[in-house]
Amino acid sequence: MSRKIILVRPQIPQNSGTIARLCAATNTQLDLVGPLGFSLSDKYLKRAGLDYWPYVNWQHFDNEETYFDDVDPKNMVLLSRHATRPYTDITYNSETVLIFGSETKGLDPEFRKAHQDRCVLIPMANPNIRSLN
Repeated sequence: MSRKIILVRPQIPQNSGTIARLCAATNTQLDLVGPLGFSLSDKYLKRAGLDYWPYVNWQHFDNEETYFDDVDPKNMVLLSRHATRPYTDITYNSETVLIFGSETKGLDPEFRKAHQDRCVLIPMANPNIRSLN
């Protein structure tokens, strides 16, 4: 399997559980990277993932730097509210990995800067909405 969603330092168990359910439905690998803002046994995480957790291909990696040493930068797509290019301007393929930062802080600014050409935005037409998660 080459499709992958990467959550870097996720903080909200319900969001991670919902994304895990999406990954199960689409047969997409889910990698949780860095310290988590919740326990992997959290009842909200399990509830959001419903009874699909046995069908999720997922792993947790403690060390961000070591993890990203093994990810090909040309396959990265970083989703960030700080980007200016819309997500529709990227060509996706089976090797593309979607990378999301924590719900409270997003992706590290230095990491975004190092991969600025891979940053995209999902535009939100309603200015009253802060984020999609």
